[in-house]
Formats: sequence, C-alpha cells, structure tokens
Amino acid sequence: MGYTIAEKILLAHTDKKDITPGEFIETKVDLALGNDITAPFAIEEFRKSGAVRVFNNKKIALVPDHFAPAKDLKSANQCRILADFARVQKIKNYFEVGRMGIEHALLPEKGLVSPGDLVIGADSHTCTYGALGSFATGVGSTDLARAFIDGKCWFKVPQTFKFIYNGKLNKWVSGKDLILYTIGQIGVDGALERVMEFRGPVINKLSMDDRFAMSNMAIEAGGVTGIIEPDSFTFEYVRHVTRHMSHVTRKKTWNVIRDTCNRLKSDKDAHYEKIYEYDVSKLEPLVACPHLPSNIKPASKLWDITLDQVVIGSCTNGRISDLRIAAKILKGKKIKPGLRLIVIPATQEVYLEAVKEGLTEIFVQAGGVFSTPTCGPCLGGHMGILAEGERCLATTNRNFIGRMGSPKSEVYLTSPAVAAASAIKGKIVHPEAL
Repeated sequence: MGYTIAEKILLAHTDKKDITPGEFIETKVDLALGNDITAPFAIEEFRKSGAVRVFNNKKIALVPDHFAPAKDLKSANQCRILADFARVQKIKNYFEVGRMGIEHALLPEKGLVSPGDLVIGADSHTCTYGALGSFATGVGSTDLARAFIDGKCWFKVPQTFKFIYNGKLNKWVSGKDLILYTIGQIGVDGALERVMEFRGPVINKLSMDDRFAMSNMAIEAGGVTGIIEPDSFTFEYVRHVTRHMSHVTRKKTWNVIRDTCNRLKSDKDAHYEKIYEYDVSKLEPLVACPHLPSNIKPASKLWDITLDQVVIGSCTNGRISDLRIAAKILKGKKIKPGLRLIVIPATQEVYLEAVKEGLTEIFVQAGGVFSTPTCGPCLGGHMGILAEGERCLATTNRNFIGRMGSPKSEVYLTSPAVAAASAIKGKIVHPEAL
C-alpha cells in the first residue's frame, strides 16, 4: 500500500521505515510557531522544565499579531514576554511590530515554509501552510514548549480524506467559496482529526493566494491540515519569496524545492478513508451565515441582510490579490452611509504594495479605514469589535457566537468580492448587483 502526501511527510520526519494511520509517532519539526496569546504559556512551560536553550534559534518563529499593536496593558505584557524570550534565546524569526504581519500570511511570505516541511504552531490556523505542500497543523502550548526544547512533537498518524474539484469556476468565485462550499457539504466536524487533501482540475489552476485561503479553513471542518500537492505554482511562489538569499544559497534552495515539488505526490495506491468529488461549475459566491462556517447560502439570496460593518483582511483573505479585488469593486464608489469598512492588510509587504498601487487611497476615499497588519477584529481582539445587535460581513474564517464581540452580534463570512460589493450597498449582495 502506498502513502498519501501527508503520510510521506510525517514518515520523512521520523526514524521509522513505515507508518500506519492511528499509530503514534515522534517527529522532528522544521518550524515551531507561537504568537502573543499562545507563546507566553509555552515559554512558561519551557522555563519550568529547566531548559536553558532552545533546540535551534532559527527554527522557531514568534509573531505578536493577535492583540498587536498592543491594545491595552495586558496585551502589552503578553507581547513583552515574546520580545524578552526572543532576545535571550536569540530567536532569528521574531517579528516585532513594524516587521510583523498576521502569522499565517507572514511566514510563507518570508520563505520560512517549504514543500515537504513539518510545521507546528500554537494556533489552529497553522494548517494554512498545507497550501505549500507541507504538513502544518495547530498544537497546544505545551506541545510547542516541548518543541522549543528538543525540536520534536508527537502525532497520531491521521487518516486522509481526498476532495476532488471538477469543472470551471465562474466569475467572482474564489478559493474562499470552494472551502465554504466544502464545509457546507461535510459540516464543521466532517473532517475531524483527518487530513483534507485538495485535488483536481480546479485546484490545479488556483492561485497560491486562493490555495492559502482553502487550506486555512480546513480546521473549520475539524481537519488536521488542508494539504495540496506542490506543483509549478508552488515552486514559483517559493522561488519568489526566497529571492533575497545569496546566489549560492538561493540556487541550492531552488534545486531542492524543484525536486520536492516534482516528487512529493500521493501514491496511486495510497489509501483514503473517504473520497469526495464535486463539480463546481455552477457554484456562485457564498456566505456563511451565523453562527457556523457550515451554514452557507448564496450571496444572491441574502439581499435582505443589512450590515453595520464590513471587514476585509485576516490570515484567510488579507493578501494583496484580495485587496486588489476589493479595490477594483470599490474604486470611484462610496460605502453605504452609516456602515464601517475596515481593511486590514495581512503583512507589511502587502501594506506597502497596497500603498504603491493606490489601493489604500481607494479604500479611504470610499469611506473605509486602512489598518496596520493585525488579527484585530477576527478574534474579537480590537480594531472592530461588534456591539450588541450589530451585523458584520467579514473575509475572516470563523463566525461563532461572540467571536467578534457581543454574543448578541452576528458575523457572516464571505470573499473579498462579496464584502466590497456589500459595503457599497449596505447589505449582502452578489458583486454583479453593482
């Protein structure tokens, strides 16, 4: 019996000759990630263990992004813990405000994740990096502490579900719509503790940004990770983000990545616990209604849902292509009076590119706010908390009760295209409604 891509990566990070689903294995980790909410707990456990030095100061990433720039004293103290630990341990990949971005957009952008890597992060959306053909998953803070100590982590080898997407996507339909559709089909626990492997002609043509959006929300179906076999799109993306390396290092790195992209494929006789196959030719822009990502409806059917706030950003849809789509729709128009539009670029690089391309001016002239990178309102942190009775349409990834503020508020999830069009109308609409 052959192996899936996820099983191949896990096996390559053990000292074993073979593995089987359900087996507990100890693996080596290529990168361990913590943020301003989860890393302080890991740092505390690291110190309690008696450890003095981290296993490798180049294989740890610390990103204060959830409540940063610090919104209050408590969040400032959380961020300070990361800064002090990074200084003492000489952590190379500590990203202070000004260099910081939303972690799951930032790390791929910095070239810190490559195809075939095994990445853990004390944040559930670490699964985002599966878009690069890595095995990336969220863990608890104690698991992160252990990885800080010796660079290892225990896993139960997961079963894999294969999702095949056929057809051709219609205008305005994106990776966000594909993953919302999938979650709507299988439910928020439909892939519980399983790898979601995304395949098929539609996936093969998706941009990397759309792939990131899909893998990011695998956790919303209960998935361990959402993985896509690396291909020429993957190679070109990684080559671009590693272009800053020295000539010798760059050439060596690119050769390794090219080889990995060519060989890291699921075997033809690999076992899949379940296989789902969809024809998405008739799919239209979708919206996940309160209070679950699986409660999906076509945007065109929700025209009576008025809005108080629209948020465009997050680790799901805060990349430059997302902002370009939103700006294209908003250019020369004004948002509905009384509505708040908050646009949050995922990283400083995205921020600068948006400024250079004039996107920032479009958002501001439309009546919106353009923020520094932060997770902010996505988790009810800051920069857009909802009051009782308010409704928000967001390009974020979760819409649970109280996720963005008051338990009596409502959050709807969608793509940047629908979000921008809806900001103009003041209610949820299909982009074609403009």
